[in-house]
Amino acid sequence: MWLRPNRSLSRRGLRRLCAALAAVTVAIATLGARAGNVYAPLFALVESAAVAYALSLAWHAGDRSERITIDARSLQVECLPGHRRATFQSYWVRVRMRQAGNRQRLVLTSHGGEVEVGAFLGEEERADAMQRLRRLLAQYTAPQRK
Repeated sequence: MWLRPNRSLSRRGLRRLCAALAAVTVAIATLGARAGNVYAPLFALVESAAVAYALSLAWHAGDRSERITIDARSLQVECLPGHRRATFQSYWVRVRMRQAGNRQRLVLTSHGGEVEVGAFLGEEERADAMQRLRRLLAQYTAPQRK
């Protein structure tokens, strides 16, 4: 199971958005310069660079993902990038939502250890992930009928 943030903008789209915002900002700054504000173009360039940088940081935050692997013996959570891993015995894992301030946290717990998954997801996506995890775990933890 892969958990990834919802990203609706491609790298090309991000470049186009930054270029369009810079063009509008420079056009308005040019009008301001003609009206007598000689510092407007300089401010527009600085602002355009800062906005492009902030948008690229937000876009790169979407590179995060978590891979959850479940089998009869274990549940493993691998966080990318960073390659942080957590492994639990699948029979003992409990999937819970915990209140943390004004948001819900999706937490996997087992034998005193816990790991939060899907922190980058929205509330509805996190609730869906919880239901999917519970269904997947039930396949391995339910008594087998013969």
